[in-house]
Amino acid sequence: MDFETLVHARRSVRGFKDQPVPQSVIEEIIDLAKRAPSSMNTQPWHIHVVTGEPLEEIRSRNMTAMMDGAQPSRDIPSHGKYEGVHRDRQVGIAKKLFAAMGIAREDIPMRQDWVLRGFRQFDAPVSLVLTYDRVLDIGAECRFDLGALSYGLVLAAWTRGLGAVINGQGIQRSDVVREVADIPDDQVIMTCIAMGYPDETFAANSVRSDREDIGSFVRFVGFPDTAAVAADRVQ
Repeated sequence: MDFETLVHARRSVRGFKDQPVPQSVIEEIIDLAKRAPSSMNTQPWHIHVVTGEPLEEIRSRNMTAMMDGAQPSRDIPSHGKYEGVHRDRQVGIAKKLFAAMGIAREDIPMRQDWVLRGFRQFDAPVSLVLTYDRVLDIGAECRFDLGALSYGLVLAAWTRGLGAVINGQGIQRSDVVREVADIPDDQVIMTCIAMGYPDETFAANSVRSDREDIGSFVRFVGFPDTAAVAADRVQ
């Protein structure tokens, strides 16, 4: 499909078929996504593709630890709670997801179950754990580069009939992920991407998140039309 169609068609997938994903398909996806831009062409990324028993162990131990009240143990600090407009957007997508799944506001067990699904990486058959070389910490460039890679991965997956969701909950216990996936200490675990064939009967998969109009977050500086608008304001 053309790029515009791809961008508008892609959506986050949180329910997957119990169907293995061939390694060859994952390799195709990564081969496309690796064309993402990186600072000075440093390509600071590593991808640890986990499935089968190792993934089951990661999701089980991650979920159990968080259920038992363990504090997150991530390699990079979390932003903490969102406030203001960011909180509004977070609540907005949560309302859509809960409505699709029939989870009432007062249904605490079902809301908790949804959180646990996130800790289990939404039971996806594959998890792509994204890391970067620790020697590049604490620079922002490598994290920016992994963001570009992440978007490339989810777009490339969509072209192969796979769904994905970038899922920080899945690495809340990065120490567990590192141990089970045998990730070297000289790499920083940034995030993971849950990936698999979408289960179209899973209601939340039909949910699309809203996007702000560009007028709310874009400024044009130096363009002729912008100058005319500025002059009108002065008058």
